[in-house]
Amino acid sequence: MKFLFRLTLLLVISPLVFAEGNWSGWVSGEYRYFTNDPLEPQQEIHYWSLAAQPEYYREWDGGDTSFTFTPFGRWDAQDDERSHADIRELNGYLNQDEWQWVVGISRVFWGVTESVHLVDIVNQTDTLEGVDGEEKLGQPMIHATWIQDWGDLDLFALIGFRERMYAGEKGRIRSPLIVDTDNPVYESSQENKHIDFAARWGKSFDTWDLGLSYFYGTSRDPRLEQGLNEEGEPVLIPYYDLINQVGLDAQVFLGDWTWKLEALNQRRKDEIYSAAVGGFEYTFVGIFDSNVDLGVLSEYLYDSRGSAAPTPFERDIFIGLRLSPNDAQSTEFLAGVVYDLQGGGEVYRIEASRRFYDSWKVSFEAQTYSGIDQRDPLLYPVRDDDFLQLDIAWYF
Repeated sequence: MKFLFRLTLLLVISPLVFAEGNWSGWVSGEYRYFTNDPLEPQQEIHYWSLAAQPEYYREWDGGDTSFTFTPFGRWDAQDDERSHADIRELNGYLNQDEWQWVVGISRVFWGVTESVHLVDIVNQTDTLEGVDGEEKLGQPMIHATWIQDWGDLDLFALIGFRERMYAGEKGRIRSPLIVDTDNPVYESSQENKHIDFAARWGKSFDTWDLGLSYFYGTSRDPRLEQGLNEEGEPVLIPYYDLINQVGLDAQVFLGDWTWKLEALNQRRKDEIYSAAVGGFEYTFVGIFDSNVDLGVLSEYLYDSRGSAAPTPFERDIFIGLRLSPNDAQSTEFLAGVVYDLQGGGEVYRIEASRRFYDSWKVSFEAQTYSGIDQRDPLLYPVRDDDFLQLDIAWYF
């Protein structure tokens, strides 16, 4: 519970230390219900948690200089490993004509597709926050952006590595073997002190958005190898390779159509592989003469490693519906299914949210697995982890 004490202390003293700027953020309560009995005796059906993410922002010189501080913390009543704290952002920003600088802890997003973000590699995924991979840990970095007519060039020096976190013994949506996060293995002799480098060029051409990226450093996605912990118990040990990755992201807007593509080629010491995800979103604008827009999405997911890929999405198709009422309450609804074209089952998912009153927001998520093949090493262990999740947040 040390992290909770430190977070509470931080929230108490921060308004005194940062009194001159602007505070915003949210506090939320979450309830997650698993519809099936757990496969492991330590696991439960009902999970409760509280989370908070305040943000302090102050700017000078009309916004050319600014400072941002965004801490985050969650307390989970059942899974101690999911009780965690992080600094999402703690950085200074400086705008100097053609150059923009961000120094400190920050988050950067690359990508355009809906079902999976292949090229988004700068920040480590906060897997404890959700199964969709959208939440990211803060990354210490020096980030320079050179703005020219021929495009924007982003250069990164990523100082220090953030390890991936995993659910504990009482947590769900995990493999039967616990991941031993206390004893990771690194290819680099510098281990988590290795300095990674990344670059991305991006430009918009009328109806096109195009990005080319490069990354060299420690993989954010570890290989999990079976081993023994210090007590001699079988566990999964995360192994972090050094990788070179070249990425492409592109989207084009053609009337009511949006076409999207992400692709990469990655090399590590024992393999070279390619992966891609691409597809479209077609939007029916103002259905039935209303303000409601309905989007139809479809994407194909490919990984050249096939069944040997450490991901369940190597020969799959995603189909989804996005409903946007465009109302004052910012209501959003997305439903989709990822279907294994090789007969390995489907993963269904729903996301919905709506604001109410002036400062509140309710969010709902649901995920279920169907027809999962017992030969699938990633999805078969979590085949009974269907869940419903309700989150109520207060924004300030």
